[in-house]
Amino acid sequence: MTYRISVDTGGTFTDVVVADAEGKLRISKALTTPRRAFEGINTALADVSSTLGLSVRDLLSLSESFTYGTTRATNAIVEGKTARTAFFTTHGFPDILLLREGGKLDPFRQIPYPPPYVPRYLTFEIEERIDSEGDVFIPLNEGSVRAALERCRDLEVQAIGVSLLWSIVNPAHELRVGELIADVLPDVPFTLSHQLNPIVREYRRTSSCVIDASLKPLMQEHLSSLDADLRAAGFKGHLFIATSFGGSWRPEEVIERPIYSVGSGPSMAPVAALSYTVAERSTDEHSEDFLVCDTGGTTFDVGLVSGGQINYTAETWLGGRWIGHITGIRSVDVKSIGAGGGSIAWLDPGGLLRVGPQSAGADPGPACYGRGGTLPTVTDSAVVLGYIDPGYFLGGRLSLDVDAARRALAEHIAAPLGWSVEDAASAVLVIATENIVGAIREITISQGIDPREVTIVAGGGASGLNIVPIARELGCTRVMLPSTAGALSACGAMYADIISEFSVSRYVETRGLDFDAVNEALASVEARAKAFLQGLEDIDPLSTRIEFLVAARYRQQVWELDIPLAGSRLESEADVRVLEQTFHDTHRRVFAVDEPGQYLECLVWKSRATAVTAKPSVSARTRESADGDMVKHAPAFFRNVGLTETPMYSGVLLTPGMCVDGPAIIREPTTTVVVYPGSTATVTPLGNYLLEIGPEPADVAAAGIREEVAAS
Repeated sequence: MTYRISVDTGGTFTDVVVADAEGKLRISKALTTPRRAFEGINTALADVSSTLGLSVRDLLSLSESFTYGTTRATNAIVEGKTARTAFFTTHGFPDILLLREGGKLDPFRQIPYPPPYVPRYLTFEIEERIDSEGDVFIPLNEGSVRAALERCRDLEVQAIGVSLLWSIVNPAHELRVGELIADVLPDVPFTLSHQLNPIVREYRRTSSCVIDASLKPLMQEHLSSLDADLRAAGFKGHLFIATSFGGSWRPEEVIERPIYSVGSGPSMAPVAALSYTVAERSTDEHSEDFLVCDTGGTTFDVGLVSGGQINYTAETWLGGRWIGHITGIRSVDVKSIGAGGGSIAWLDPGGLLRVGPQSAGADPGPACYGRGGTLPTVTDSAVVLGYIDPGYFLGGRLSLDVDAARRALAEHIAAPLGWSVEDAASAVLVIATENIVGAIREITISQGIDPREVTIVAGGGASGLNIVPIARELGCTRVMLPSTAGALSACGAMYADIISEFSVSRYVETRGLDFDAVNEALASVEARAKAFLQGLEDIDPLSTRIEFLVAARYRQQVWELDIPLAGSRLESEADVRVLEQTFHDTHRRVFAVDEPGQYLECLVWKSRATAVTAKPSVSARTRESADGDMVKHAPAFFRNVGLTETPMYSGVLLTPGMCVDGPAIIREPTTTVVVYPGSTATVTPLGNYLLEIGPEPADVAAAGIREEVAAS
């Protein structure tokens, strides 16, 4: 029997999913070990392998694939722990990273902008200039390059990003600079902007270039160590690394372009959600549009699936929109905020309760973990409220300290505000819920989607704690929470294909379109896609495909939309009209308006290569015998209801079709589902949970009073 393994290493927990030859999934969690990722992975694998009657070495030796998603790159950028990186730019343009792009979320408030991604003393101006037509205006002065490289040697630079003006039209100077770097500093990795992200906007192209370069030493060491640890532990199969495309690459490809590992873990949650909803659709009607909410230990991530398709974006900012640093690359559209289970609750100088974005992480973790943490978190609040069974956390492998959680909340929140500990814990969950609702509204309403008309697919170990009040606040009536919700992103990696995109910048207008220029660009990206797929022959994918897109806009618009092309070439005016109509339809869907008859400006031509890999089928959950009763009772605190004796169900014993009325709590080995008063949870045929969101009892009573007043 062969197995497949997928892993998602987050800031707090490392999630491991193992699929056997029949498609049955086994899930485990372990605390993340930042120093060496394999230590946490090994702990979780040991838990899974014991249920299979195998050792970790036997499990790894019998596994044909291992897919790894990590937040290592994202955390390194946010925490400022990337390599010392130099920036080579055209003479006269040293402030590209400083000026960023225009825009403020709050135009009436002074916002402190952080320093540029690369400081001025590591920014070097190269004497050269190519114009927008690709002509050499000022020849490359190789002396200025060599002088910059010698200075980089003195400053112990660890990586170099090269982004020269109009290199996307004529890359000759960037290529020569790359040759000089390889000659003078052969051990220093570098990134050329036209090879990584050939787009028109110089800030985005430059930002992606230096971010990518800064990650190369880190990710090379990290992935090489993981590969070595896995091989030493007995793994002989294919190692894949999750990417921000919602797919996976080989390790060497990620080391070459590590920026695509940024957000790789969260990008997998929509993949899992889509797989589960498609599987459930044969037995249960689900909306084609749904929200994917993944609540981990450190962050809350929200994505959107529209019309059965995962949404993508080039607007991934790290550190805040316009004030942070943009990756500038196309990736699964996922917004993240610091509102996970480990998010710390605190009082600001004005005495207002705040939650996040700081997180207790895995070390020391929430106070209830008993690992030295003293600050109250969302998880501590859930423990105090009785939502988490302290003896069944991580399936009973980690016993929680309720008294420590109460002390943390009492000292830092309840006592200063004069509240009870239960009221403080409930308020923490309310604030965390409001933070999450704001993030969801940003990704839905800003794209013309009414959150009341979509279904939520919830995942992450902490998702079940407050997904019902989140849905209520949004007006959603249905939530699907998979039984594997505790490892949603890791499950997504199990169902992900191998995906890569290639692009070339070529400006044309659909009025009088230059067919030769367009088809030359399409042939270029097609050849690169085919070469990528041919390099996967040893993996023997089930099938392969190449899709084509173009980034287009109406005349003089600022931003583009990615529009699919019907084929690999544009042969006639009829093809152009089809492209224009597709753009009109997409523009109307996204912005609720279009301009029929208006011609398009096409900037970037792209190919998307997909190798479909073998993956486990989404099958019905296998019910196993378990010790203990299906239900026990324990006190739990609910707002507007107070402390009440609440049934706590064992999820592994619930059968399809069973309906659980709130208030109730469903215990799963890797997550907890809180069924709030006024809501119900039904077990689907595949063993997942469908939550029907009703109003809170207090809301029902208030509505009745309003009706009586109106009648009188």
